Amino acid sequence: MKKSLLFSLLAAPCFFGYLHAQSLVGDTLTSAQTADGSYISWKEHLIDDPTLSGVAFSGSDGLVMGDLDRDGFDDVVSVHESDSTYDSTVPGETSPAMGHVRIAFGTSDPEKWVNITLAQGADASAAEDAAIADVNGDGFLDVMVAAELSHLIYLQNPGSDVRSRPWDRVILPMTQGRGSYIRVFLADLSGDGVPEAIAPNKGAQRPTVNDYRRSTPASIYQFSGDPLVGSNWMEIELGRFSNPRNSEPIDIDQDGDLDIIVGSNGENRIVFFENTDPDNLTFQEHAIGVFGANTNGFNMEFVDINEDGRLDIIGGTGMGGSGRTLSWFEQPENIDDAWISRAIGSFSPDSMTGFEVSDINGDGLVDIIAGSYSRGPRMGDGDVTKEDALGRIGWFENPGDLEREWIRHDISRRKRGMYDKFIARDLDGDGDTDFVATRGNSYPFDGVIWLEQVRSRTPRPAFERAREIDSPEMPLAD
Repeated sequence: MKKSLLFSLLAAPCFFGYLHAQSLVGDTLTSAQTADGSYISWKEHLIDDPTLSGVAFSGSDGLVMGDLDRDGFDDVVSVHESDSTYDSTVPGETSPAMGHVRIAFGTSDPEKWVNITLAQGADASAAEDAAIADVNGDGFLDVMVAAELSHLIYLQNPGSDVRSRPWDRVILPMTQGRGSYIRVFLADLSGDGVPEAIAPNKGAQRPTVNDYRRSTPASIYQFSGDPLVGSNWMEIELGRFSNPRNSEPIDIDQDGDLDIIVGSNGENRIVFFENTDPDNLTFQEHAIGVFGANTNGFNMEFVDINEDGRLDIIGGTGMGGSGRTLSWFEQPENIDDAWISRAIGSFSPDSMTGFEVSDINGDGLVDIIAGSYSRGPRMGDGDVTKEDALGRIGWFENPGDLEREWIRHDISRRKRGMYDKFIARDLDGDGDTDFVATRGNSYPFDGVIWLEQVRSRTPRPAFERAREIDSPEMPLAD
């Protein structure tokens, strides 16, 4: 009896530890707290999905927000590649033109959205990213979409009855059938009040060794006259790279004009193009040498993390899978010197994709929310385990002292999901930061969601799901 009791007592910590290790992430009581001691949890809300809309879109990727109908409420432009057999094209065969561009028009109630399809099929073939700006100068925001199969397409806001009237459009002819476009931005590089489009051509939807061997351009697309006339657009190549994945405008040297940071997947590096003559769109290339890590610059955020007056870069480091870590690169005093990489955190074995910077807990410091990319089946949960790369949402709390580790707070971990894009917004007007996000890789649960930050005096489960039936929550890996 005594021996049995002793064994039970000795075994109890291991047993309870095992139970804790098996706890579903979203059901685990949160330990995250605000500056005033309130506990932070998250409630999921649906903005747009196939069930709500009756439209069988999937593969939700890019996301951008702005007031397209000028009613005082932000709207959501989202893109969905809608190709469940993504990058399975057989050489010599042509895959069907699929993809959707959707708009969710906002209202005074963040639970109510008016969803329409802006483009689909050949216009939006494997749509991957979108950008918005007033391109034609009529006071209404227009849309540019990057389609992975494969072009850039400009869609012009009709200015009135934007929810029901067709949007005129043109595919930029120099991009038609030329490669694969995965990121696009609209920004006024020249300072004349008219935006340019900036996009990299990654070469192929699914690059092979031969695709990595050749160079494809990261380019600026400028127009004169009517942007709906394809011949009015011209291409200015910044440079050519092996599988470029990003070309993002940012005033990285803070001299008052927009520069461009290019990320090359094949070369696993990022490059700074300094805007030296905005009037003529002339740029000087500088290598960004990162000490301590490598990065392809697919997703980047720019913020002065160490508060030294210089913009630092946040990005993923490592080569895919479990080796992918979120890091920040410290801008040196001399921008041509080495940038020092410092780790923020990892979701290992989950493969991190999109992230967003915001002060989540209200302590005045920059925090980061991030999502991961499940590597299992897309059309069913399949035979995956907690040790596989699954779909996760979590956030990293800034420790204040940047020599200390960032604190990771896991929100949800599902068998399926790719959380590709996050945008910080206080959607419910309660004074804290919520997030609008896309979710892919999990049809019929793909689409656009928003995550409501919930504050409470006592701990709550980390995540409240929007659907009763969804891809199952999972524990953390051992």
